[in-house]
Amino acid sequence: MACEVNGMSDARIGEALIKEVIEEELKDMPSEEVPTFTPLAARVESEQEQKLVTQLANMVIIIGDRVQGDQELRDVIDGIAVSSGSKRDNFKKVADKVFEHGITWEKIAVLFYVAGKLAVKMVEAHLPESVMEILRWTVDFFKNNLLAWIRDQGGWIYSFPELAQSSMQSVSTMSAHSYGLVLIFVAGLAIGSIITWRLSRN
Repeated sequence: MACEVNGMSDARIGEALIKEVIEEELKDMPSEEVPTFTPLAARVESEQEQKLVTQLANMVIIIGDRVQGDQELRDVIDGIAVSSGSKRDNFKKVADKVFEHGITWEKIAVLFYVAGKLAVKMVEAHLPESVMEILRWTVDFFKNNLLAWIRDQGGWIYSFPELAQSSMQSVSTMSAHSYGLVLIFVAGLAIGSIITWRLSRN
């Protein structure tokens, strides 16, 4: 499947989306404590791409806001922030567990949300230099583990049916037994809409 739709690069959109979600999560922090983001390799190249990134970021935030009250999820974010080991390794372990049983658009949204919340924790802990590290870790994980799947689905443009449905649904409290890690709490909320959407493409 082509990696670009109407000239839009899935890699570029993904990187811009991660950055936008982190910036959105940091918007209420005192500006003097928030680091300036140095640009990564990719930037959106058109107004169309920017609109797509903004719409996707809004849905990621809505999905994140629906799960932010979950104590287990907060504990995982806090655990990465205060762990004595390598924060990058701990982030990678959590990200691997999120997708242990497969990739969905909603799980991608949750990972980006976790990155944003973790950035807030780093600023609160007076470690603003760690925010760029979190951005890099998330972009690296995205490129190495999620980008090929996104391209196989047809690109970011095809995330809207599932993300829109997920953002409208309340997410139930996570079970400690869900997929072996507290971050795994989604189970294909949009199967019906995806089937309908795929049929409509043919």
